[in-house]
Amino acid sequence: MAYKIVVIPGDGIGKEITDAAVKVLQAADKKFGLDLQYTYKDAGGTAYDKYGKPLPEETLAACREADAVLFGAVGGDKWDHVDPALRPEKAILGLRKGLGLYANLRPVRIEEALVDYSPLKPELARGVDLVIVRELVGGIYFGDRCESETYHGVERAWDLENYSVPEVERITKLAFETARLRRGRVTSVDKANVLATSRLWRRTTEKVHAGYPEVELQHLYVDNCAMQLAIHPAQFDVIVTGNLFGDILSDEAAVVGGSIGMLPSASIGEQTSLYEPIHGSAPDIAGQGIANPMGTILSAAMLLRYSLHEVEAADAIEVAVRQTLADGVRTADLWKEGFRKVSTDEAASAVAECV
Repeated sequence: MAYKIVVIPGDGIGKEITDAAVKVLQAADKKFGLDLQYTYKDAGGTAYDKYGKPLPEETLAACREADAVLFGAVGGDKWDHVDPALRPEKAILGLRKGLGLYANLRPVRIEEALVDYSPLKPELARGVDLVIVRELVGGIYFGDRCESETYHGVERAWDLENYSVPEVERITKLAFETARLRRGRVTSVDKANVLATSRLWRRTTEKVHAGYPEVELQHLYVDNCAMQLAIHPAQFDVIVTGNLFGDILSDEAAVVGGSIGMLPSASIGEQTSLYEPIHGSAPDIAGQGIANPMGTILSAAMLLRYSLHEVEAADAIEVAVRQTLADGVRTADLWKEGFRKVSTDEAASAVAECV
């Protein structure tokens, strides 16, 4: 039976990088007989220009019916004047809500060929291979808030952080299941010495852990975890945490790799999941053919692994990316003297040939 994939190029470099990922998926399809079918939909600024809204109902409906969604990027200076409720970035929030995307998986793996690109010393960067599992639809970002009120004669604002037991159970189960497929270690990150929500998070995580005795669990305060990511990131396997802490830690971890263009992500949904690189739409280089497509290509590999369960094909793409880098193929963001500088499409072709 055919797999239905919705492709949402979005804005800026979105079309270039999603075209590159589809080229590699087609190579995997040819080799492994996957029968992948693609439907293209609009979201973000391009959708606003066409329909007056960043996330048309037609796009959301198609995503709900798909086996997976491959997403490019949204946003750009062009839409800075738009009403905040209609900004391109609202497309992502709408997809999270509409598809029930409750968890973000952010792998950070430093390939041997890219060790020298990390801001860390080579001995610290070598061997880094971790996944951050971030809760995506709860916590302070989705709690009640007040922009301005007078309290005891002074103006204040507030945001409410809250988590329920089912929300914590769902995300920590995913973390333990992910660790089972990797090296069997989970680090749960909180601020239990200060926050009541973190104490509930820790109690609930301990209860869920009882069902995964083969997985090692440790707890770290978020400030300590941030420090450990900077001084010894290779110690981590799977990190699980809430929305706010996950937002900050995943961006910190992204820098460890040396190039944001290399990093994929998966937003896991109750039914359909969404896969995208972590970088933005980069409108300043759109249309120039110099964007790094590797993060999107690796996101496509995650799509095969997590949504379609085509593990062999996913492995083949990841190995092909590794080999392409080892062969010295570099887009402009990674190019140095002695390497082969290639365009976005040429990088995709090199990976496709390796597949």
